[in-house]
Amino acid sequence: MGCFKRFVLSLIALALLAACATPVPTPTPTPAPKKIVVATDATWPPAEFIDEKTKEIVGFDIDLMKAIAQEVGLEVEFKNVAWDGIFAGLEAGEYDAIISSVTITDERKQKYDFSDPYFNAGQLIAVRIDNQDIKGPADLKGKVAGAQIGTTGAFEIAKIEGATLKEYDTIDLAFMDLLEGRIDAVVADSPLTMAFVAKYPDKLKWVGEPFTEEYYGIVVKKGNKELLDLINKGLKAVKEKGILDQLVKKWYGPSK
Repeated sequence: MGCFKRFVLSLIALALLAACATPVPTPTPTPAPKKIVVATDATWPPAEFIDEKTKEIVGFDIDLMKAIAQEVGLEVEFKNVAWDGIFAGLEAGEYDAIISSVTITDERKQKYDFSDPYFNAGQLIAVRIDNQDIKGPADLKGKVAGAQIGTTGAFEIAKIEGATLKEYDTIDLAFMDLLEGRIDAVVADSPLTMAFVAKYPDKLKWVGEPFTEEYYGIVVKKGNKELLDLINKGLKAVKEKGILDQLVKKWYGPSK
C-alpha cells in the first residue's frame, strides 16, 4: 500500500474515532448568589445594633437573616436606616427588605408584605427600680411614658386614657430619659425592654407581664412574591433545624 493510501486511511480512522467519541459537556458555570440589600435600624439591642469594637451591624435579627440567606443561597448586605424613614426607603426601592424587630400589624400588611412570623414579642413596661406605683398599663394614667416614634409601644401608650406619650427617634434615648427621671416609664417590645433592664439592673426593672401578643416579621415590598417565597423557605428551614432556637438563646437567654 502506498504512503498516500495509508495516510488517507489514517485520516478516515481518526475521523471515525472522533465521531464515535463521547462529547465532553461544557461545564455550566455556578451562578453567583443573588444579592439583596436589607435595611435595619441598628439601635435596638440585642436585636440589631452597632458593635462598638468592629463597627459592624450585629444582633439577633442580623444572625437570623444571615441564616435564612445561607439556606436559600442569597447574599445579604445590611444597611443601617433610621426607623422614621425605613418604610419609605423600601417603597422607593432603596433596599429589598427590612428586618428590624418589625411587628406584623393589619395596618402595615395593607402596605407591605410580611414573612411568616419569627418571634413573639409583646409590649412590656420598664420603670426605675424604686418605682412602686406602676405595675401595669392602667397605672400609666397620669404618668409620662416614652416610646420610639412609630412603634407599637407608642401606639399602646396613646390608647391609655390619661397617659402622656413622649416619643423618641431611638429607643435608647427613651431609656436614658427614664434613667435620668425625666419620664416615668418606657414601653417597648419585651425582649428589648428586658435587654435594657439587664444592662442597668441596679437602676431599672420591668413590671408585670407583656400586655400584648405581637409577632415580628421580615418586610418586603408589596407584590415581591419571589423574594418573599425565598425568605419564607429559608425561615422554615432555620426553624426546622433548630437554628432559630439557638439564636434566641444566644441573644435573649435560655428563658426566652
